[in-house]
Amino acid sequence: MRDQLNSDLFDPRTEMVPDFSRGASSSDGDFGFAFNDSNFSDRLLRIEIMGGPPQCRPDGEGCTSIADWARHRKRRREDIKKETVLDLSLCPEEQILNDNQPDMDDGVGCENQDEEPVAMVEETQSGDEDANSSESSWSMDCSTVLRVKTLHISSPILAAKSPFFYKLFSNGMRESEQRHVTLRINASEEAALMELLNFMYSNNLSVTTAPELLDVLMAADKFEVASCMRYCSRLLRNLPMTPESALLYLDLPSSVLMAEAVQPLTDAAKQYLAARYKDITKYQEEVMALPLAGIEAILSSDDLQIASEDAVYDFVLKWARAQYPKLEERREVLGSRLARFIRFPYMTCRKLKKVLTSNDFDHEVSSKLVLEALFFKAEAPHRQRSLAAEESASLNRRFIERAYKYRPVKVVEFELPRQQCVVYLDLKREECANLFPSGRVYSQAFHLGGQGFFLSAHCNMDQQSSFHCFGLFLGMQEKGSVSFAVDYEFAARSKPTEEFVSKYKGNYTFTGGKAVGYRNLFAIPWTSFMAEDSLYFINGILHLRAELTIRH
Repeated sequence: MRDQLNSDLFDPRTEMVPDFSRGASSSDGDFGFAFNDSNFSDRLLRIEIMGGPPQCRPDGEGCTSIADWARHRKRRREDIKKETVLDLSLCPEEQILNDNQPDMDDGVGCENQDEEPVAMVEETQSGDEDANSSESSWSMDCSTVLRVKTLHISSPILAAKSPFFYKLFSNGMRESEQRHVTLRINASEEAALMELLNFMYSNNLSVTTAPELLDVLMAADKFEVASCMRYCSRLLRNLPMTPESALLYLDLPSSVLMAEAVQPLTDAAKQYLAARYKDITKYQEEVMALPLAGIEAILSSDDLQIASEDAVYDFVLKWARAQYPKLEERREVLGSRLARFIRFPYMTCRKLKKVLTSNDFDHEVSSKLVLEALFFKAEAPHRQRSLAAEESASLNRRFIERAYKYRPVKVVEFELPRQQCVVYLDLKREECANLFPSGRVYSQAFHLGGQGFFLSAHCNMDQQSSFHCFGLFLGMQEKGSVSFAVDYEFAARSKPTEEFVSKYKGNYTFTGGKAVGYRNLFAIPWTSFMAEDSLYFINGILHLRAELTIRH
């Protein structure tokens, strides 16, 4: 039995597959002492450093900022694409090794990597043969070998960290004397590769700047070292972020093969942009210049400080028209990318009507969005909260209410027997608490008889200025000489029945910009209104209602 177990354990045919999914951690062990040490190595890694265009240098070399790195990398990508379509007749025919060479046409469209890593296994050579080996080597761009670096490596250490090296060592070593492994890289990748190899031994990096870390991250992606990508991502997250770096990090998933390794960095970039541009009106020029990915990051935030979802919709249209002047392109971007970030259920009915007639959206798309919004508005409050809770963990947050400057309202309108509207305004307990000692919060506008009105809730002193209390006011938007006579009634849900109880009735002839209301709606001090046993907060929500009727 024991012999059988030992035979299985040490059978050379037994395949031991390493776990590449783990990131670097303190428990991985530090083998830095063994790096390039023949005493702890079983292979020689021969790195052929190929010459390229004069401008070809590491993306991070000489870069003082993320913007420099991004510009240089973009230029390099364009140069590589141009070089890739060179005339193959320029390459000496005898340099073609076999039929497994990279497909040049495929390389033109590949944006994930600058070029595929070239690796081969060589038999042990004499010194003369080794010195001349580069002359018979094949290179994708027919560049010459500038220099050769030879390192002592441990194949188990490299294979444990990288599927690339695992396949290299497990597929190519047919005989024990084949100990030389050759990697061919561009001169621009040399510094990053040396950092990467050192990391695979020590789980540490010596570089600290963002451009250098990005160079290592791209090399780690190329040679499939996910643990190093995660390590670089963590260091980059700890560095101060800028709009330029955040936008670059948002683009990383489309630039690398192992996108999941940089996802935390991408998420941090989204959070940074959402926080920086929380008030888009304050940075309007900057925001209007952002690319699509940046706009998506901002619009996904629940904490966007904006007047209303109507204003979000207006901003998105303004940005889309500026960035995509062609109607077909704009419709495609709005329908497939940006519509899911607009929370149509929290837009006013007047604005939803405009969505239906907008030429910027495909009619089928706009009809679906508006219908969904109207169904949500028609749901009972508890059902709305349920729908919002169901979507709180998803990317699509169309039923989640933002922290609007103007609070959403539900409005029921009547034309007969008299023009009348019933307006419902809900305020959370924490929203009311934030009003103390002299704050106010406004509702979104609603309309009656063609005139715009709004509600405003206040924390103010009572008429005798003896204590703070909760006040509710009704105002008319339009300024000017228009006068408008209205009967109004304020009500609030109250325990124990939880039904609406009328608090005040009155009538008022409005002129533009005027407001009417009650400084102490509930006739109690603020402390009683906000107390734990308050009659007016039901499951943490204050439910207010205002009825307006035009007087004839």
